[in-house]
Amino acid sequence: MTTRLKKGFSAVLCSLAVAVACGSALNVQAADAAKTGPLKIGASFQEINNPYFVTMKDALQDATASIGATLLVTDARHDVSKQISDIEDMLQKGIDILIINPTDSVGVQSAVKQAHDKGVVVVAVDAQANGPLDSFVGSKNFDAGAQACDYLAKNIGGKGDVGILDGIAVVPILERVRGCKEALGKYKDIKIVSIQNGKQERDQALTVTENMLQAQPTLKGLFSVNDNGSLGALAAIE
Repeated sequence: MTTRLKKGFSAVLCSLAVAVACGSALNVQAADAAKTGPLKIGASFQEINNPYFVTMKDALQDATASIGATLLVTDARHDVSKQISDIEDMLQKGIDILIINPTDSVGVQSAVKQAHDKGVVVVAVDAQANGPLDSFVGSKNFDAGAQACDYLAKNIGGKGDVGILDGIAVVPILERVRGCKEALGKYKDIKIVSIQNGKQERDQALTVTENMLQAQPTLKGLFSVNDNGSLGALAAIE
């Protein structure tokens, strides 16, 4: 996964580097960002303690180094006010490109606009951000949730009680749960009897799943919003 991400980020960064240098249509003010010295990239993550985002950060660091750019990385810790402050700080430090993984798509709009107004190329990753973006790189989280829960429904014979192991209320998680609910809603004999927050952590998910199973002994299926949650749930079931 790291190798694929590195190649993907390298391709994206190379394209963006050309855009910044030439002042392309990505952002007509980007020409102002062209300057001597290495390209400066700022990456604002909603969190970086999750294995998924650790892998993404490592791949981004490798990709940045491969094009001779410098990288600033910040961790919003799921706090939109901190994410805005982090971005404003990076703008003060003169970044040319902002890569943002928003903790709140609507909440970061002012920061995205500030970056755009300064001629910074803005790319959202994993989750869309409101505001004048130049590009978005990510998966279709709604579709992922819908496909997973359609698969779940078929594997329990289209009927029975199911639970959802939810997570922190950030855009990708919200979209996966929304997709799951829509898919399950197509099966009239399936009932969602419990939605609990496993916080995307294995230990937390294990405890939450154990409690869910005790409270809902008729549970036939469980949807988890991420891999850590799934592993915790599996440990509880086994």
